[in-house]
Formats: sequence, C-alpha cells, structure tokens
Amino acid sequence: MTTQKNTGSDDRFENADLLEEFDGEYSADRTGEYDDAVETPEFLQPGTSPFPEPDRDPVGSDWELEKGVKYLVALDVDGTLVDHDGAMSDEVKEAALAAAAAGHHLVISTGRSRGATLPVCEQLGLESGFAVCSNGGVTLQLDPSLPDYHRVIDAVTFNPGAALDALKDALPTAKFALETADGHFFATERFQDRSFGIQAIGTDIPQLADLDAVRLVVYSSEETPEDFARAIDAAGLHGVAYSVGWTAWLDVAAAGVSKASALEQVRRYLHVDPAHTVAIGDGRNDVEMLDWAARGVAMGQAPDEVVAVAREVTTSVYEDGAARILRSLI
Repeated sequence: MTTQKNTGSDDRFENADLLEEFDGEYSADRTGEYDDAVETPEFLQPGTSPFPEPDRDPVGSDWELEKGVKYLVALDVDGTLVDHDGAMSDEVKEAALAAAAAGHHLVISTGRSRGATLPVCEQLGLESGFAVCSNGGVTLQLDPSLPDYHRVIDAVTFNPGAALDALKDALPTAKFALETADGHFFATERFQDRSFGIQAIGTDIPQLADLDAVRLVVYSSEETPEDFARAIDAAGLHGVAYSVGWTAWLDVAAAGVSKASALEQVRRYLHVDPAHTVAIGDGRNDVEMLDWAARGVAMGQAPDEVVAVAREVTTSVYEDGAARILRSLI
C-alpha cells in the first residue's frame, strides 16, 4: 500500500513552521487558558447519551460463515465497541480477542483521530494489522517492531478554505477544529473533544484556512441537530465529503474519502475477497462502510438511514451487539 497524498501536499509535515509559530504564541499566552477550559460537548459528558434508546430487535440474514476463511472485520468504535462514556464491556473485548485469535483481520474504523484510536487498539490487544482513523482520512499500520508501534501509511489532505467560508456564514456561532496529517489539532473558541486524542492548539478561522487538513470538525451548541443539518444543506459544500453526526456535529474530509475508501485499500493489501468482508457500525459516517461490506451490520440503536443500508441489525451497544457478531465468526 502506498501513501496517498492529494489536494495540496507532498510533505506530510509541511505545517511544521506554522506549528512552531503556534507553539510560541500559545504556549506563553493561551495554552494554560485552554488547559483550564477544555470544552467537551454536552453530549459527551458522563451521564448523557448521544444514542437514541434502543428499540430494535436483531434482524438476521442468510449470511453463513465459510470455514477456514479469514475475514476482514471493520469495527466502528463509539456506539459500537464502546458506549457513550467510552467504556468497553468485558464481553465485547473477549469476543474481539477471540475473533483475532481465530485469524480474522480486525480493523478499527473510526472517526477518531490517531491519538484517540491507538488506545482502543491497545485495549483489544491488536499489536499488528491496520486501523482507519479520521473517517478514512488516515490509515495506520500497527507493528510492535516500530518505535511508536505504528506508522501512517495513508493520509489524504484537502484545503478547508472554501468549506470554512461557507460554514462560518451558515453557522456563525459554530466552533471549528482541524486535524493535520501529522496528527496535530487546531481549534477555535477553546473547542476540545476527546475524539481528538490530544490537546488542540488555539487559533482562528483565517489561520485554519491556511492549513491542509485530513479532517475538519464543526460543532454548534446553539442549534438543534435538525437546524444544524438544515444549515449544512444550505451551505452548499462542494468538493468535499461530509457526514452529520448524532447532534450538531459535522465531519468534513477530502472528496471521495470515507471509512469505506480506506478499508478498500486495506482489503486489497491483505488480498481478502470482497465477499469476506464484515463491518459493524451505528452512525451516519458508517453508511458507506456498511454498504461496502459483504456483511454490513448496524447496531440496534442506529438511525433509520444507517439501518437501511445494512444487511443485518444486531442488538444495541448497551447489549453488546458487536460481541454478538464477533462471536458468530468463531
């Protein structure tokens, strides 16, 4: 697999000078302020759930396990492997370990950044293989022989300037964060989220527009999810891929980039037959992935448009729905 570099950069670390500039400016004046005022959106606070109450019974299919086949199993994280508090049940962990021990290729596939994805890989004991981060913007190879136990093998960047112009007008009170290919985050208005994996560096929209991004995040605490979605539609984004989350949250990536596009590259690298692919997810950013997999499984709490593209529906994250599917592979 080769590293894909598109839309604006042949050097993954071309933002190093700008990062040094930010470090100098904010370490003295604003980093402490950001440390003291880390803002996690309300829907990620302990005791509140971003997921609807599960109300679906499992729906099976005619899928059958082929003996001796090593499947590629793509696993979403939030709402699939872990609940809204970020906790993974023993049942899910044990089922994942058993599936990996059976020789299947478990690939974490998440909207989280690299820094927030690696702890999940570690928790599952995945020392080798691949992980898809940032909704397909970054692909990692896991290898215990490497100094950091992983390396970036693909990072797809885009310039966010046009999207920022459209979104700041459509959502004047929104907060913005941007992830660069080298794993740094830059954010406005003290916007911080645990999916970033690291502390975001404070900046403003004009400076964000000068960076090349693997992911642009937009969040508003002022709009309802419905109003937020309408504003996004009205913004008329062009030349980028995007998905709206459970609440007033938007992820923007380079055109054509999704979990599915990254997983397809992993599948080809591993020489897995397309018929031997499984994916489990619950969010709108999982739609392409579930459609891509031969066995796409929606979690029990997934919204209707996610269930519509799935081949099966398992129980909810609260009832260890991912474990139920992982056990079926053993």
